[in-house]
Amino acid sequence: MSMGLFATKPVEPAPHVDAGEPVEGSLGGEATLKRTLTATQLVLLGVGAVIGAGIFVLTGHAAAAHAGPAIILSFVFAGIACAFAGLCYAEFAALLPVSGSAYSYSYATLGEAVAWFIGWNLVLEYLFAASTVAVGWSSYFNSFLATFGVALPAALSTAPLNVVDGKLIYTGGLFNLPAVAIVAAVATIGYYGIRQSAFANAIIVTIKVVVILLFVAFSLQYVNADNWVPFIPENQGQGKFGWDGIFRGASVVFFAYIGFDAVSTAAGEAKNPQRDMPIGILGSLVICTVIYIIVSAVLTGMMPYNLLGTPKPVATALEAYPALSWLKVLVEIGAIAGLSSVILVMLMGQPRIFFSMAQDGLIPKIFGKVHPKHQTPHVGTIFVGVVAAALAGFLPISFLGDLVSMGTLLAFATVSAGVLVLRYTQPNLNRPFRVPAAIIICPLGALTCLYLFWQAFQENWEVMLGWTLIGVVIYAVYGYGHSKLRRAS
Repeated sequence: MSMGLFATKPVEPAPHVDAGEPVEGSLGGEATLKRTLTATQLVLLGVGAVIGAGIFVLTGHAAAAHAGPAIILSFVFAGIACAFAGLCYAEFAALLPVSGSAYSYSYATLGEAVAWFIGWNLVLEYLFAASTVAVGWSSYFNSFLATFGVALPAALSTAPLNVVDGKLIYTGGLFNLPAVAIVAAVATIGYYGIRQSAFANAIIVTIKVVVILLFVAFSLQYVNADNWVPFIPENQGQGKFGWDGIFRGASVVFFAYIGFDAVSTAAGEAKNPQRDMPIGILGSLVICTVIYIIVSAVLTGMMPYNLLGTPKPVATALEAYPALSWLKVLVEIGAIAGLSSVILVMLMGQPRIFFSMAQDGLIPKIFGKVHPKHQTPHVGTIFVGVVAAALAGFLPISFLGDLVSMGTLLAFATVSAGVLVLRYTQPNLNRPFRVPAAIIICPLGALTCLYLFWQAFQENWEVMLGWTLIGVVIYAVYGYGHSKLRRAS
């Protein structure tokens, strides 16, 4: 039985694929995913997922609660960990250009049980990420409406639950209506097609990058170097400032980097995945890391870090300068557009992971169905949209964000280990892209991600263990018995 739990799928590197060639392995001859995405679209897909939550939502929370002005270093450390993992993702994505991301890679290297564990944690990464960003989107949207005196009442723009000192409390709100609405709207776009989603994403990415450049250009004159002193505030306890706080902050903002992982979920729809996937993954990672460092420096220079702990930190900083009120409106528009693209990429990624898991028999096959006209995993898209909307409507951003980071970090660590395992078990595979110095890079990727995971796990271990237990039960009751790999053997 133990051997069965760790049975691996055979690794069959795909030959070069041409534009429009369908994904192999569809269920029962049904419609398949269509290859339409170029390298440029993949880079934009990554930037669309990465640039948004980190700048517009999480930067302020991480600075105010954990790192202070040294949030800059938190982004640097998170970026380094992502670079290690990104190289490993690029090798896998070029070798196995299929939907499923870390789940598919784990199945081919570390076995079914590990693949299920990672797939279950990817639900945290994508589904909960969409909900988290939707909460931030709601704050910017309501702030934008307030400019015109039509803001929604708190009862309809605030989650009824919040986390204070590790405990859930009732806030008095009914549900977060804007957060639910944006998830529903974006899920509808995802239902109708990857081409439409990629086109919408490209427009949104352009808007938010322009807005971010305007923010940096016009806010530099208001940067006060005194706000950077002390650059590393004195430690006030576990995860609160000092170097301990910097690393805790890195685990928080790691959430912001999941975009390049989202690129890998679209491998089954890339025109030339062997060439384009590494470009999409590493290109988006480099661009976004540079932008994050610059923006976090400007933001903490404009306002004391302890005042930035809001769901809309960039707008909060601009509110302190009446001369920049026009820019605040533009930033809110950029945030509304930018966070929409993040939600779009997350709601594209999760159904495609379900698609891969359903094809392997680990979840009901209905999640592997592809719409005959739109060629999208429509059932999974509807399911993910409904659940994400419910989470966004009723749970707070801080609680959701930590869960996303933990799921992401475990997936990245597993992929980093998987590359090294496959190098030893199947050294002769044709690898269009190879991780340089894999004997060094892969262990560093796994260890740095696990270290950052531990920073968040210490505060949220009960929730993480509970989530894992639920996953174990589902696998034992359904996945183990319906596994196509096990049935075939």
